[in-house]
Amino acid sequence: MAGTGLIAIKRRIKSIINTKKITSAMGLVATSKYKKIREKVEVNNIYVDKLEETVKQVKENYEDDSIYLGGNNNSKKLYIVLTSDTGLCGGFNASVVNELLGRLKGNKEDYDIIVVGQKGRAIFKKLNIETVAEYVEVSDVPSAKDADEIIEHALRMYSREEIGEVHIVYKKLVSALKNQVKIEKLLPLNFQSEENTNKEYVDIEAIDEKSMYDITSLFLKGKILNSMLHSKASEHRARMEAMGAATNNANDMLDKLNLKYNRVRQSAITQEISEIVGGAEAQR
Repeated sequence: MAGTGLIAIKRRIKSIINTKKITSAMGLVATSKYKKIREKVEVNNIYVDKLEETVKQVKENYEDDSIYLGGNNNSKKLYIVLTSDTGLCGGFNASVVNELLGRLKGNKEDYDIIVVGQKGRAIFKKLNIETVAEYVEVSDVPSAKDADEIIEHALRMYSREEIGEVHIVYKKLVSALKNQVKIEKLLPLNFQSEENTNKEYVDIEAIDEKSMYDITSLFLKGKILNSMLHSKASEHRARMEAMGAATNNANDMLDKLNLKYNRVRQSAITQEISEIVGGAEAQR
């Protein structure tokens, strides 16, 4: 009986060791990807800040009516939700979707959803929430092409007055140790007014509604790409933490199983000695 128990424990120990190797390897891969994309985020943040500064100048000084600044008389909202294509990243996807669900407190006719990522698509399908578009298999380092497809779809809907607002829902990398789910309004363009705006910074007279579309498209593509980079960085960070926790749990289980194995083995040895001594006594 003891021998059978020892074999079962050894099999379980071997299984956990193999699992630990996998979680450790995945943790190292996630760490490498996180460091790589975090550098991209930091560089892209500078670009988006400069781009936003320019668009602010246009908004503050553009005197004609524009649907990209004043809206299109439609109250329907479009939410672009960024999730992951793969799992094993803790509560990353659930936190993003739950933040959105907390915002959706109205008729289903009042909003549309574009989801990015297979996990988000699966969650919305499970919740019986329809989406107008789905984008999956985004690369580990999102490209301008990925962002272009998404924002062009949103801009078409906005220009046709199918929606009146565009929001993006994603997990932002606030710092190296913190990330946070954000819901940010993209359209109509909405920046806080600043004093002493420089009208000579941008040639406002050369801008018409077609130019406003091009400027808006350029800004939103930059903003979407920035959000996708933040989302990917947060995803890799979440996976890094999840795999680290899984590895630590495996170590704890191995410690307990090794202790149990030694106790069972010691008990079996003691029993064998007792049987030998008992048999020797019986021979006397």
